[in-house]
Amino acid sequence: MKNAIFGILSCLIVVSCGYKETQNTMTVTGKVKGLKKGTLYLQHIPDTSLVVIDSIKVSGDGSFLFQTELESPEIFYLYLDKKDNNDINDRITFFGEPGTITINTNWNTFDTKAKIEGSKTHKKLEEYRKVMSRFNTTNLEILRAVYDPETPQDSLTQDSIQKASENNIRRGYLFALNFALNNKDSHIAPFIALKEVPDANIIYLDSISHSLSPEVAQGKYGRALKEYLEEQKNN
Repeated sequence: MKNAIFGILSCLIVVSCGYKETQNTMTVTGKVKGLKKGTLYLQHIPDTSLVVIDSIKVSGDGSFLFQTELESPEIFYLYLDKKDNNDINDRITFFGEPGTITINTNWNTFDTKAKIEGSKTHKKLEEYRKVMSRFNTTNLEILRAVYDPETPQDSLTQDSIQKASENNIRRGYLFALNFALNNKDSHIAPFIALKEVPDANIIYLDSISHSLSPEVAQGKYGRALKEYLEEQKNN
């Protein structure tokens, strides 16, 4: 019996030591409180399709750990298969980068209450999203006004609503572009330009691309932004 236990422990030690960490290693660890049984998947989109990098069956206290090598910081997804036939509230989006990233959350509020620590780029993403949520809220309020039966249908009122909508959208675009320009040393800059406002004036997107630090320009989103701009110019 003692030999069997020793053998199991030896295997665990070999497995835990089998992964050789480098300066490009990303470790994603944490706990899903309340999760007694389920499967977690670490995913990303290398090109155009969602790909599973690794998976782990979670049981007990809901703790998990993933390790993978990164070419450069990029968006990752932590997907929880809860076997409840419900696709809502099952995927956490985070900006991955080398180092240790800790994600703690609850089983029943998996994506909405997740606390993510250890990624400076993700903190920038949260900062950006916090402000953008205000523009999105205003958009919803304007939309409600459009369909509110008590809203006057005269041209003056409708024009006012239309102008308010256009102004809010414009302000959102300006904020996104300025945020990218003000964070040229972060991989968040080309990500915002490429994924959030790709239809903005090419002059502004080009300014963001040319302002990027060498490291960011050579990253996944920096290269993708440059390629996108070249395609737009050629067309």
